[in-house]
Amino acid sequence: MFKSFRIDDLITISNVLLRLAVRYLLFAGSFYLVFYVWKNKTIWRAKIQQRYPENKHVIREVVNSFITIIIFGLVIMGVIYASKAGLTRIYPNISDKGWGYYIFSIVLMILMHDTYFYWTHRAMHWKPLFKAVHKTHHLSTNPTPFAAYAFHPLEAVIEVGIVPLIAFTIPYHGTALTLFSLYSLLLNVTGHLGFELFPKGFASNKLFKWHNTSTHHNMHHRLVKCNYGLYFNIWDRLMGTNHPDYEKNFDEVVKKRGAPVAAKTNDEELVAEAQVR
Repeated sequence: MFKSFRIDDLITISNVLLRLAVRYLLFAGSFYLVFYVWKNKTIWRAKIQQRYPENKHVIREVVNSFITIIIFGLVIMGVIYASKAGLTRIYPNISDKGWGYYIFSIVLMILMHDTYFYWTHRAMHWKPLFKAVHKTHHLSTNPTPFAAYAFHPLEAVIEVGIVPLIAFTIPYHGTALTLFSLYSLLLNVTGHLGFELFPKGFASNKLFKWHNTSTHHNMHHRLVKCNYGLYFNIWDRLMGTNHPDYEKNFDEVVKKRGAPVAAKTNDEELVAEAQVR
């Protein structure tokens, strides 16, 4: 029985890691191929920083990301076994709580994660924690989609902490957590895309300004001490941590899409690298 348990355990972690890796490569890889390999001139106009990162930086992001995937997998496997033991608040059938709660639970997960991310992210910008934990992620001053998971191992543990937090605090269906995870990965990848996709006026619109943009997070990677939010621009606005020129910068980036700009191939780690040291 002990041998059988170990085999089942290995199969479980292998399946979890495989799913995480496939999702990561599907999302980050697809965006990277379209925006960084294809290098279409029209798409280039939407590049926030008008230069491509060097290959060594992309390789570093990919290597760090796969270490992160292993850590994510181990934590998620722990949640799976906790669920089997009846320790989490998972419920088996959508009909148990209905479709209304099912949809609400996904929205609640997103709001919980947005709050969790903002405050843990700000905490990691405390100087001792920044050097020990968060500096690795900020080596990507001109991030690509692969920067989405490019964490120090300790930061990876913090980032995946939202999963057990959800699992042990709110009733949830397994597929709701999966949909939340897919949404999180998509927004994380597009936030690190390095290209602005939203239309003119989005960042200052009365309704849409509460949603973050790629420009918002790109400024965080360049300038470090601002723009800490993930999905929404709620906490940054409430706490006064938006960069004062965010909306102006967004409009300038969008305006560039109307005129061709020659691409540069050198990646010089500028302002933020000096601040990271």
